[in-house]
Amino acid sequence: MARSPLPTRPARGPFAPDFWRSPLRGPRFTSVLGVVLLAGVTVLFVTGLLSYAAYNPDLAPVNDKTPGKGLLGFYLFSWPTDPPWLYRLTQGVHVTLGLTLVPVLLAKLWSVVPRLFTLPPVRSLTHALERISLLLLVGGALFQFVTGILNVQLDYIFPGSFYPLHFYGAGVFFGAFLAHAVLKAPTAFRNLRRMREGAEEPSDELVAPRPDPPTVSRRGALGLVGGGSLLLFATSAGRSFDGPLRQTAVLTPHGGPEPGSGPAGFQINKTAAYAGIRAEETTEEAWRLVVTGRSGTVRLGKADLLGLPLHSADLPIACVEGWSTSDQSWRGVRLRDLAALVGHDDPVDVFVESLQRRGAFRRGALRANQVGDPRSLLALFVNGAELTPDHGRPARIIVPAAPGVLNTKWVARLTFGEL
Repeated sequence: MARSPLPTRPARGPFAPDFWRSPLRGPRFTSVLGVVLLAGVTVLFVTGLLSYAAYNPDLAPVNDKTPGKGLLGFYLFSWPTDPPWLYRLTQGVHVTLGLTLVPVLLAKLWSVVPRLFTLPPVRSLTHALERISLLLLVGGALFQFVTGILNVQLDYIFPGSFYPLHFYGAGVFFGAFLAHAVLKAPTAFRNLRRMREGAEEPSDELVAPRPDPPTVSRRGALGLVGGGSLLLFATSAGRSFDGPLRQTAVLTPHGGPEPGSGPAGFQINKTAAYAGIRAEETTEEAWRLVVTGRSGTVRLGKADLLGLPLHSADLPIACVEGWSTSDQSWRGVRLRDLAALVGHDDPVDVFVESLQRRGAFRRGALRANQVGDPRSLLALFVNGAELTPDHGRPARIIVPAAPGVLNTKWVARLTFGEL
């Protein structure tokens, strides 16, 4: 006698199709969000790579915070000094766009969450690849956005350095994102085309079999997501760009109105107290700049530097956290003139050391093209006044288009030569 098959236990909880009841979910809603993320995440990835290149990590080990990058650094190039606002633009876009996309990302994850609980877990090779890419995509997206936002907020609570975590995380995330885009983009664009043509929405596992009564339309939900993105843009973009939005950047550490008045009334990241700078070591009597090069070493006091030709340059400061200042008027000695003092008639690389006693960038390296730019200065003054202690007194580096951390403050030593 034939044995009857064992009864199949019905799926329960999130694995049951009728567990997900929202009438908003569907391929079109997901497709709209997916296309926005396709464009936005691509821009984030490109600007992130540019930010990494701006540090010139293959110039010197002190600049390289990801020494195990291997082939991931294939694209690195000498970071230019023109236009002088280049890093301000690329990093401002990177951080501001990342914050603006948060509501879109959360809505996209919410819209596809039923797919994480579909049964059977694997139906085919294509489905298996899609599931793997989806898991890596969700995990990578959450990791990248969370670490990036924490870094923007100056909350360094990572289990390690932010730089390698974010850099390697970007590789995993974008790889999964690219695989997912290849698999799903054709369907997303087909859904959008059908939506424009007024065709009925195709059946899909995202569509609830027994939806609850709607409380908002899909168009209204998309408007809510877009409104959230605009709100985040309005409360963060101003710290990267000039204009009225600077007053509205209330959700960012360096946002809102300028932090002070007078010549030095513009943003800083690290104070002299944080860096461990003692007032007595920066006086004109105590401080000496040590400059080393092909012909030997010279020691220059403040009076010696003031006796050299002084030049001016109007340049911004832009930081990896996305904030930046407008152009400030700097005055000091050109780096290429200091190189000439120690036997380098042609611009060469320079290794810069600070009096700073703590922090990852108390030392940094600059390329020859940066040293040779006539706007690259060892600045002694800003906006017509001497540097304040928090802005780097007695002397600091200012280089066009360089990340803020390479504009070293409280400079103590310059070593010119190939690095």
